Amino acid sequence: MAKVCWPYFDPEYENFSNRMNPPRVSVDNASCHDCTLIKVDSVNKPGILLEVVQILTDLDFIITKAYISSDGGWFMDVFHVTDQQGRKITDSKTIDFIEKALGPKSQSKEGVKILPSKRVGVHSVGDHTAIELIGRDRPGLLSEISAVLANLRFNVFAAEVWTHNRRIACVLYVNDATNRAVDEPNRLSLMEEQLNNILRGCDGEKVARTNFSMGFTHMDRRLHQMLFADRDYESYRAARDVNCPLSFRPKITIERCEEKGYSVVTVKCKDRAKLMFDIVCTLTDMQYVVFHATVSSDGPYASQEYFIRHVDGCTLDTEGEKERVIQCIEAAIRRRVSEGVSLELCAKDRVGLLSEVTRILRENGLTVCRAGVSTRGEQALNVFYVRDASGNPVDMKTMEALGKEIGKTMMVYVKRVPTNAKVPETRGWAKTSFFFGNLLERFLT
Repeated sequence: MAKVCWPYFDPEYENFSNRMNPPRVSVDNASCHDCTLIKVDSVNKPGILLEVVQILTDLDFIITKAYISSDGGWFMDVFHVTDQQGRKITDSKTIDFIEKALGPKSQSKEGVKILPSKRVGVHSVGDHTAIELIGRDRPGLLSEISAVLANLRFNVFAAEVWTHNRRIACVLYVNDATNRAVDEPNRLSLMEEQLNNILRGCDGEKVARTNFSMGFTHMDRRLHQMLFADRDYESYRAARDVNCPLSFRPKITIERCEEKGYSVVTVKCKDRAKLMFDIVCTLTDMQYVVFHATVSSDGPYASQEYFIRHVDGCTLDTEGEKERVIQCIEAAIRRRVSEGVSLELCAKDRVGLLSEVTRILRENGLTVCRAGVSTRGEQALNVFYVRDASGNPVDMKTMEALGKEIGKTMMVYVKRVPTNAKVPETRGWAKTSFFFGNLLERFLT
């Protein structure tokens, strides 16, 4: 690897500079007719790009273009963003949140509400206990996991489940029937033992873990970290020919910029929500620093270019290093991709709800490739991306019958996830959908 000399920065000087030059945030709705420009100027610091992209992503913004420059001691970013419907960001409360979260007040976090559904806590956080699971995936595994929790009277308050390359990673928030965190060592040990038995029961699986997470981290980032540590990117190129639809295969290249001493990572692939976050997250966790970047979307496709160095100042010069970065970025892009059909369910929150739904999915021969669970007040909102047991798309007639069965006790919304490359996931859903149940007034509002 080519070594690049770094200037020395005194930490005390950096803190002083940050106090003298606090971050400046501008939300501009006048310069562009079809999007909002969010400009961030700040003293540069490690991880600042991921921090900014993470906040914008958690607000469900679509980043259509971005220009990043952080060479030297200053960080300057411009993001072109819209909401999920492709409209400008005009809500005053949202704009105020952006300015507080990215501006000077973000240094102390005063007045900034952390998005609870995006956080993973310590042994217990407030009224919830956080659990991390990782192991070999198989049909019905999520149903078995949720059945264990239901039998032990744990309620799943929030969760995120990803599967990739025959691996599964889960982060779950649970509480007991009284809506309090579970801190009884005996109950937690029993739960851990039973969950580990399920994970290790997958064809003699030995690499399986159940953890109570330590410290605070972002939920989506934690899932990336878990699968990266699990080396889910290995053997990915052999598996992708079977599992990766042609329209989602990214083209990733790495070249060297001799003049400035950077490695240039170029990614071209189908556009989707949170694509930039997934790539920046992966580069950051692999200990690479992004100095400059450009991001743009052209119709259904995205083109992203990152000028990077390793934290030790080195560039990527060997073919082995380049191949590893390409594999990891490719895996990060694929972890969140889902084609086929999704089910969105709404019902009154209760112990065993997740177990009931996943049991019905399993009994109908469906496997969950990605899932999200959230709770708003007394209402549970669950989203499942499903395929059949062989990994193929599910027939919509089957989904309609399944929706009617589940819809006896809750509301179900069935949606076909677009497979046509000309219809990016970031621009909305296809028209095929069904409604069942009678909980419309609180569903996804």
